[in-house]
Amino acid sequence: MLTSVNKCSYFEISNTNSLQIENFYYICHMKILVKKTILHYIKKYPIAETQLLIWYNEFSKYEFNNFNEVKNVYGNASLVNNNRIVFNIKGNDFRLIVSVNFLQAACYIIWFGTHNEYDKINVETIAFDTTILTNKKI
Repeated sequence: MLTSVNKCSYFEISNTNSLQIENFYYICHMKILVKKTILHYIKKYPIAETQLLIWYNEFSKYEFNNFNEVKNVYGNASLVNNNRIVFNIKGNDFRLIVSVNFLQAACYIIWFGTHNEYDKINVETIAFDTTILTNKKI
């Protein structure tokens, strides 16, 4: 028997790393919080739209428990402090910084920009730009 609720699934199986609830296992796909952030960066960098949407759709379908599982899928991913992961998008042209909480199966995008812009920031301390949420023009 399989039941699906809010991108999460209940499976009756015996071997899994997921949370067991009685005879069922609760498996949650990675939630990417604040989709508005992706839309903002697509407007700002239209040349990266396809690759950014591919990353968004793929990443949200996985059930990552730790960085090693991310690295197995995204070989170019790099872990930095504060549970931040950097992805190469569109080859080596863009960088995406996300913060991941593996226990909550959730992440949010902190920053996205070109490789040259990335070289000018501190990936460990860059803060999320809250103006993205207020509909201000780019």
